[in-house]
Amino acid sequence: MRSYSDLFRTREFTPLFLSSALHSTASTIGGLAIGTLVYKATESPLLSAVSMFGPQLAQVVGATTLLSAADRLPPRSTMTGIALSFALGTAAMAIPGLPLWTLFALIAVLGLISSLGGGVRWGLLNEILSKDGYLLGRSVFNMVNGFTQIAGFATGGVLVAVLSPRATLGIAAVLYLAAALVTRLGLSQRAPRAAGRPSIAQTWRTNAVLWSSPPRRRTYLLLWIPNGLIVGCESLFVSYAPDRAGLLFACGAFGMFVGDVLTGRFIPPSVRRRLGIPFLLLLATPYLIFALRPGTAIAAACIALASVGFGASLIQQEHLMALTPDELSGHALGLHSSGMLTMQGVSAALAGAVAQLTSAGTAMTAMAAASIAVTVTLSAAGKCAERRSGGRGDGEGGAVAEVLGSPQNTRTTGA
Repeated sequence: MRSYSDLFRTREFTPLFLSSALHSTASTIGGLAIGTLVYKATESPLLSAVSMFGPQLAQVVGATTLLSAADRLPPRSTMTGIALSFALGTAAMAIPGLPLWTLFALIAVLGLISSLGGGVRWGLLNEILSKDGYLLGRSVFNMVNGFTQIAGFATGGVLVAVLSPRATLGIAAVLYLAAALVTRLGLSQRAPRAAGRPSIAQTWRTNAVLWSSPPRRRTYLLLWIPNGLIVGCESLFVSYAPDRAGLLFACGAFGMFVGDVLTGRFIPPSVRRRLGIPFLLLLATPYLIFALRPGTAIAAACIALASVGFGASLIQQEHLMALTPDELSGHALGLHSSGMLTMQGVSAALAGAVAQLTSAGTAMTAMAAASIAVTVTLSAAGKCAERRSGGRGDGEGGAVAEVLGSPQNTRTTGA
C-alpha cells in the first residue's frame, strides 16, 4: 500500500477516517472551551491546564482495568457507544451554573471511557489495512488530526469569543453525535479480534506480556514520556497568552501536520528508522526559548517548528507493531494511547503547578529540558542493550510466544 488513494479505496477506511476527524474536531473545540471557561472562573493556570488535559489523567485507570476489552468487544458497537458517551458528557458540561467539581468529575469519567477508544480504533485500523499500510494509514489519521486541530482551535477561539464557552461546548456535543452516526452507519459489524471475556485480570496479564520485552518497553517509554512532557508545555498556552492561545495551538497543529506528512509519505523507510530520536529532540529544543518569554510571533514560529517532531510517534508506533503479535495489536496500541495520554495529563498538571509557582514561560522551559534529558537517556540505554546483544535483539520473542500459546511472530530490534 503505497498511496493515499490506495487507503481510501480500502473498504471501511473512509468511515473510520471521518468518524475520527469529527471526534478530533469536537475534542479540540470542546477542550479550548473548557480551558477558557475554567481559567475565567478561577484565573488558575493549574486548573486551566488540568481541565483541558484532565481526561488523560484517567487513562491510567483504564489502562489497568479496561484494555483487555480493546480486542474482545465488537469494534463498531464499542466506538459508537464511546462517541455517544462523549456527546452526552459534553452536553452536560454546557449546562449553565454547573459546579466546578461536577465539571471535573465529568472530565474524569470521559477520560476513563476514552482509555478504551484508542485501542479499539487503532486495532481496527490495523485489521482493515494490510501490514505495509498501517504507518501510511496512521499518518493520514495524524494529518487529519493536525488539520482538525488547526481548524478547531481557530474556530473554537472565534466561537468562544463570539458566543460563549458553554455554547461552544454544545457545538462540540453535536459533533460527537455526528461521529457516532458515521461509525454506526459506515462500519460493518465485526467479530472481536480475541476470544474470551474482558476482565481486569486479563488486562494485567496482557500488560505484563507486553511490558516483559525490553525493546518494546523502551519503545513505550519513548512514545509516552518525551511527547507527554511537551504536551505539558502546550497546556500552558492559555495562561501564557490568554488572547492568542488559539493561534499558538493552531501553529502547533500545523507543525504536527507537516511532520506527519513528511514521516508517513515522503521519508524512505531506511531513513525513517533512524529519525526517531532526532525528531524527539526537535520536539523539545525550540521550547527552551520560552525562558526568554518571547512575543506571540516568535513563540508561534518555535511551536510550529517543534511540533514537526511529533512525527517521531509514527516511527515508534511502526516499531511497536513490528515487536507485537497480531492478536495483541489492539491491546498494544491501546496501552500506547492510554500511557501517552496519561503522561500528557500528568505533565499538564505538573506544568500547571510549576507555572503557578513561577511563570508559564519558566514552566515550559523546564518541561522541554526534561523531555530532552529523557530522550537522551533512553536512546543511550537502547544503544547499550543493542551492543550487549550483538545487534540480535534481547531475545524475548520466544517467551512472548510461549505465554500467548502462538507461533513466534515478533521481530526484536533495539529501540
